[in-house]
Amino acid sequence: MSRSFHSIGDIVCAAAELLLPPEKISVSECAERHRYIYNPGSFVGKWKNDTTPYLVEPMDMLASREHEGLIFVGPAQCGKTELPLNWIVYSVVVDPADMYIYQTSGSTARDFSNDKVAKLHRYTEAVKQRIRPGRASDNTYDKFYRSGTRLKLSWPSINEMSGHSTGRLALTDYDRMAQDVDGEGSPFFLARKRSTSFGSFGMTLAESSPGFSVIEPNWRTPKTNPHMAPPCAGILALYNQGDRRLWYWECPHCHLWFEPKFSLLEWPRDDPDIESAAEQAMMHCPHCAAGIEHKDKFELNRGGVWLREGHQLIDGEVVGRGRTSSIVSYWLKGAAASFANWKVLVSRYIRALEDYETTGSHEGLKTTTNTDQGEPFVPPKLVTDRTPDDLERRSRDIGEREVPEGIRFLTAQVDIQKGRFVVQVQGWGVGLDTTIIDRFDIVKSKRVDEDGDRYIVSPGTYLEDWDLLLDGVIHRKYPLDDGSGRSMQIKITGCDSGGRAGVTEKAYGFFRKLKKSSLDPRFILIKGASNKNAPRLQVTYPDADRKDRKAGARGEIPIMMLNTNSLKDSIDKDLERLEPGGGMVSFPDWLPNSFYQELCAEQRDYTKGWTNPRGRRNESWDLMVYGKALVIKLGLEKMNWDKPYRWCAEWDLNSLIVAADTSKSTVKVKRKRMNMADWAKKMG
Repeated sequence: MSRSFHSIGDIVCAAAELLLPPEKISVSECAERHRYIYNPGSFVGKWKNDTTPYLVEPMDMLASREHEGLIFVGPAQCGKTELPLNWIVYSVVVDPADMYIYQTSGSTARDFSNDKVAKLHRYTEAVKQRIRPGRASDNTYDKFYRSGTRLKLSWPSINEMSGHSTGRLALTDYDRMAQDVDGEGSPFFLARKRSTSFGSFGMTLAESSPGFSVIEPNWRTPKTNPHMAPPCAGILALYNQGDRRLWYWECPHCHLWFEPKFSLLEWPRDDPDIESAAEQAMMHCPHCAAGIEHKDKFELNRGGVWLREGHQLIDGEVVGRGRTSSIVSYWLKGAAASFANWKVLVSRYIRALEDYETTGSHEGLKTTTNTDQGEPFVPPKLVTDRTPDDLERRSRDIGEREVPEGIRFLTAQVDIQKGRFVVQVQGWGVGLDTTIIDRFDIVKSKRVDEDGDRYIVSPGTYLEDWDLLLDGVIHRKYPLDDGSGRSMQIKITGCDSGGRAGVTEKAYGFFRKLKKSSLDPRFILIKGASNKNAPRLQVTYPDADRKDRKAGARGEIPIMMLNTNSLKDSIDKDLERLEPGGGMVSFPDWLPNSFYQELCAEQRDYTKGWTNPRGRRNESWDLMVYGKALVIKLGLEKMNWDKPYRWCAEWDLNSLIVAADTSKSTVKVKRKRMNMADWAKKMG
């Protein structure tokens, strides 16, 4: 908005405001005096510190002369994003200074500007009056104010994090940022360098919910460092470098102090109704075990306090020697968040746990642990403790290359290796229990040399070598073990389509041949997704018009893209199951020990995912992943087994069952007898 001056006196009065010393109020007092919230459907009105009392001390510490950095770790729904917004109000209205706010990317910086900052300008009158006149003073990434304050909205890159000095810097949603900016290091420490020349007037803020998994799941909190966070990257690593402050409540029953967190919530674990169970969630004091209801949270937060590591509250007095650091660090857990309902926290956790039990995927558990509970995710285990011998001891006599009772349908999976197709056939039963039916290699091509000897297959060179998959896999049948002579066809074959040079192009060519023969519904190509956050399974159609597509696809070939980390987590859990009905794996006793060695070749590293550190053969492991993907694609996870599809019904009703082949059986022909009179008449 523009401002008119009618006399020199008006100009002098306006300029005098810039020469006044900062008003002696804190950041939290400034927010309560000037900030106006406009979020229709959520809250509209003046800022109230009582709503989020745990933000008062961190807000005030932003003006601390004793610290150069402030870390705030908290869940969603706790209001942590208001820290930089209230700091803006303070920097514009009370104590003018330039300020940088770093978002995770250019697009999120634009959204922050157009939403959060725009509302400050529109509804917080004290900020609105101080916007400098002129269109150039309020653009997307730069804001200028009459006091001389400049607000810059940016994102982590080496160009954006170097340059002129700035006294106040904030990094939001820190764990969703790149943790190494263009090879120059942590965004927090790069940002902090920009405030070095401001000495004790410089401050760098980072806020986020945890986003990284614990590196050592067996880690235990040291008795000498009770506020220490588990070892992991990101915001909690910064928290550990600070003075480690946790939020404490006073128990209304025993009057001892404790930290409210999700692990102290209890609910009826045997109630099958998730919403009903979650509705009954209560917090239990770790000292006296008395129950605390959700409705008490507001008052308990009003009386809550932040305690540094080393401090204790005894009879209302802080005692002990607190940890010291140039970084003041806070960690709030989800159970204390003002806008988080305990029922929602519990129901989301139960559903995520059910998903893990069903699919083996950790993603839902990780999300609710990080964003709802405000805690780092501790994976069930870091490294597989299975051994090949452990798995082999579970094998049993279930027939050699035949379909045992209980198997409803078959899938085949093909892995492409140098000089061979590696094939694995699995049978699937109720609850997606699976049995290994066959495992073999296709090595010899139908191509022959001048001596008539067959060449070794070359999947990346010769399209005709792929034809071996027709009779060798797609049309293959396996006998039932009931002695009826019947056999079961393979429902679908999934085949690797990447890796070695030329393989993708030949795989696409083979699919086109199958499509001409109407066999394409029984075959699908598979590829691992490069993004660790990709969906568990997604069917895509590569387009040759894209510059990164060199294998000749024209948007007509379906490729099943897999999040292999997520699916391997699922297989890992399946291999632990010892009871049928939930994905248990059974092995026939004729499989070689090398098969089990391949199942144990990889290990889970929760910073890198599943890895094969020794480069061992792992075909059986990868092929089981392909098999799991195929049954997900077929919709079996959600199918009612009491009303199955015809191709996974019981044997007498199953459309994949083929009757016994009688073409080679001896057929007795009944001959008609002729009497002598007829014979004589015929002979004339």
